[in-house]
Amino acid sequence: MARTLRSADDLIAAGLAEEAARPALEAVAARYAIALTPAMAALAAREPAVARQYLPDAAELRTAPHELDDPTADAPFTPVPGVVHRYPDRALLKPLLACPVYCRFCFRREHVGPDGGLLDEAALERALGWFAASPGVREAILTGGDPLILSPRRLAHILSRLAALPHIEVLRIHTRVPVADPARVTPALLEALALDKPLFLCVHANHAGEFTPEAAAALRALHGAGAVLLGQSVLLRGVNDTPEALEALLRAMLRHRVKPYYLHALDPAPGTARFAVPDAEGLALLEALRGRLSGTALPHFVRERPLGGGKRPVGFDMPVDGAR
Repeated sequence: MARTLRSADDLIAAGLAEEAARPALEAVAARYAIALTPAMAALAAREPAVARQYLPDAAELRTAPHELDDPTADAPFTPVPGVVHRYPDRALLKPLLACPVYCRFCFRREHVGPDGGLLDEAALERALGWFAASPGVREAILTGGDPLILSPRRLAHILSRLAALPHIEVLRIHTRVPVADPARVTPALLEALALDKPLFLCVHANHAGEFTPEAAAALRALHGAGAVLLGQSVLLRGVNDTPEALEALLRAMLRHRVKPYYLHALDPAPGTARFAVPDAEGLALLEALRGRLSGTALPHFVRERPLGGGKRPVGFDMPVDGAR
């Protein structure tokens, strides 16, 4: 039975890396988590743009002067463990910091990993209590890590507790699961997502190739269960930084019932410089697609402002970054 690849040995045995790369792979693995699900390992073997997102590289051990351990500045906006409250009407709940796959450009890469960040019962109760005591918060956003790798029972418990709060009007989940590990979209998971309040599922995908037949079936099931599907992507050098690649990604999202929502400029996490695309180039890419794609296919191009200032459309009330 195929299993998730988590080490240099696994990557080499799967034919995704050469033996000569072992020292570099092991050095990266000592600092940052590695994981490729069977679905993503199979896709990485035939699609270089997908492999680039997940295969470790020695460049990850070089931190550029502008890169930060906490590039989105979560820490100053954390009233209790597991909660980030940056905007008045919405807050993040991070019930765990583990993922089915680990992206090499992750902005939380200093914190995520297979053995980290799961809120215990006491911490979860404290976090849920914070939401209960915060009537100005109307939207609860589950992120992490990836909330859809929680057991359906635990996920249902969290969602039902939040949905029962009168002031919570909308729930949102940010996830890679439907494309990275579609086998997890089971009837039990779909049942856990059945709520009386609106649920938005923000699906992270960066390349059209990620929309495999298995991913398509998972997305169709999630849509059928009542979730509104939104798409979020990161603009990445060598992955989706051409008009053709970006157009293919956005069209693939629409074909699979996913409304493109955010195109993120890369957050400057340590060791991620090889993925950076200047903001001016990103704006030019979207301008090249305007008119070729309908408005339904065009996402908001956003960058996190420094020091936890939140997301802003690139070019709006902030300088365009032409250097990184």
